[in-house]
Amino acid sequence: MGRYILAHDLGTSGNKATLYDVNGKLCSSSFYGYETYYPKTNWVEQDPHDWWKAVCVSTQDLINRTGISHKDILCVSFSGQMMGMLPVDQQGNPLRKMIIWADMRSVKQADYMEQVLGAKKGYTITGHRISPSYSAAKLLWVRENQPEIYKNTYKILHAKDYIIYRLTKNFVTDYSDASGMNLLDLEKRAWSDEIIDALQIRKEMLPDLHPSTAVAGTVRRDVATEVGLLAGTPVVIGGGDGSCAAVGAGVVETGSAYNVIGSSSWIALATKNPIYDPQMRTFNWVHLDKDLLSPCGTMQSAGYSYSWLKNNLCGLEVFLSKEKNIDPYELINDKILLSQPGAGNLIFLPYLLGERSPRWNPDAKGAFVGLKIVHTNADIYRSVLEGITYNLKVILDIFDKVVSIKDVIVIGGGARSKVWLQILADIWQKPVQVPEFLEEATSLGAAVCGGVGIGEFTDFKVAKQFNKIVAEVKPRKEYSEIYQKLYQIFNQTYERLVPVYKALSEIDRATL
Repeated sequence: MGRYILAHDLGTSGNKATLYDVNGKLCSSSFYGYETYYPKTNWVEQDPHDWWKAVCVSTQDLINRTGISHKDILCVSFSGQMMGMLPVDQQGNPLRKMIIWADMRSVKQADYMEQVLGAKKGYTITGHRISPSYSAAKLLWVRENQPEIYKNTYKILHAKDYIIYRLTKNFVTDYSDASGMNLLDLEKRAWSDEIIDALQIRKEMLPDLHPSTAVAGTVRRDVATEVGLLAGTPVVIGGGDGSCAAVGAGVVETGSAYNVIGSSSWIALATKNPIYDPQMRTFNWVHLDKDLLSPCGTMQSAGYSYSWLKNNLCGLEVFLSKEKNIDPYELINDKILLSQPGAGNLIFLPYLLGERSPRWNPDAKGAFVGLKIVHTNADIYRSVLEGITYNLKVILDIFDKVVSIKDVIVIGGGARSKVWLQILADIWQKPVQVPEFLEEATSLGAAVCGGVGIGEFTDFKVAKQFNKIVAEVKPRKEYSEIYQKLYQIFNQTYERLVPVYKALSEIDRATL
């Protein structure tokens, strides 16, 4: 008989259910996708009933395939997409689809928040810029545009919090998810009365705040069969996906840092105190450990830039990869090795989807700058990875001025590329460490949170034992000078193109 922790990761594309034993061994996982709806430009929604179905189906599939008895599952814990807004009534029934993190309809409401609060005040209280990305502006949009729904709203919930309600009948959230709402007083770990009063919203609409490790309740008998769990199984709240990823990466002590390279990419670390950037380029989550924070900067188009390169400029490599039955990125990486670091002084600006941190410019666009007749496709390929890495260095430098960062743990799909890892190490001039679990780190973080919550683990430091560092890529000092020069030019190039980006965007908007 084993002893297991079930973690659910409610992402944007679907839910991933994962079983770990109490020694941190990954036993199995099951994924169930769900639909995202785009009713209008910049509107992005999901149906919470789809999340519930995904949790039920993936749990039952996982248990059926592994043969593990639900009696051996010690608890269930959650990671979830952040910054959304789901209004529910007193019985927990959704009053509309959830407005998810990617939805940008509430620009007007975010502007209003800046007027009544002030941008700096909002940043100082919450650790985040005021933005339509966050829950508060989305709630104000509903108040203004769907007043009947707003009137009947009993609570607003995040994805994982809705599932927890379905399991336990308790309306709760944790500090990490709350820190992505533009409503939490970051340092007090409490809803901000100043913001709530300024926006004139009902404080009772906000769920009860708890540490991520709190047990929200137990699985109710009337849903146990449907979800595939034993009635009475403890339900640990867990946290937002970013904070869960930090724990899964082993960033559980002050000063340690990690980088996720997926479609987007972010750098974050663990600190006792928030890092407030004077230019508000970065922001702060609450860590799963309630006594820690996770300062963070997120760029929009990391892996997206790499996949754009593959899909549009790497036709030969894609063709050959099909013939050889290998990943096309292997051939692209082989080609990159033919180009010297610096890519012949070719610079790529990775702003294919505008930019969040560090630029906060939705009008920003991609560009190749410095292209000469002597450049090869290998130089172009290398410049894309270097441009993404320069942009991440802007974020890293902000944090490095406050906390001395000795090395960076890298997770996500991009961490499988040895070529990219070497570029990261060379441009940052820091060792880059690679743990065993790259794409399971988020669910591992949720599982560790569950174990801490029920007392199976003493603290979050156990994550470092479960996801050990298996490789380290050291920086090559001989490339430090060329990369430092090109990094400065990279930043200068962005600044000088800002008016061009704005002019192009005005043409874009005029033709919509």
